[in-house]
Amino acid sequence: MRSGLVFEAGIKVKNRFLLASTVMRATKKLHIAQTRTEDTVNMVFMEVAKGKQIHAELPKIVPPPTIGTLIAYAD
Repeated sequence: MRSGLVFEAGIKVKNRFLLASTVMRATKKLHIAQTRTEDTVNMVFMEVAKGKQIHAELPKIVPPPTIGTLIAYAD
């Protein structure tokens, strides 16, 4: 059953890492201690698959600062 939910949610969020991160964070925030974690994960996948409340973007990649010029001397 969950594979179908993952497939439907994957249509809305193309990046698998972003999908997993989104579901993980939402599950952590929405989980109630008296319920099974599996049920919460399934609920989150269903909500992502509906696509009503999703707004996710990958952060822009910033290159690391340069260290400096390397000077090599040959003898």
